Amino acid sequence: MKCSACLVLSLLTSLLQIASAQPAALNEQQQLGQQLVSQSCGVCHLKPQITSATFGPPLSKDAAGGNEDVMRQVIMDGTPRMPGFKVKFNSSQIDAIIAYVKTVPAPPPAAPATPAR
Repeated sequence: MKCSACLVLSLLTSLLQIASAQPAALNEQQQLGQQLVSQSCGVCHLKPQITSATFGPPLSKDAAGGNEDVMRQVIMDGTPRMPGFKVKFNSSQIDAIIAYVKTVPAPPPAAPATPAR
């Protein structure tokens, strides 16, 4: 009996830690942005399940220095390595993408590479 009470307490503690690590619920605009990122941006900016590499930089609230105007310009006009999406997305869709990206935590800094011996 004592052992199962400890197990239940341990399980509840784990669930609370997981729940507190989850980001706050997304509003309707952010949910639309999440959907658009998954559909159109994920191929380059989200990590595939097979490998940890991405073609483009990971998206987070720190993307484009956290500057929404820069984010908007990059989404609309693209970069030398990324197509522009001003024809595909209207302004409210671009705003939704930015609103969602602003909810994504910045990735942890990369660990320093160890020199080969």
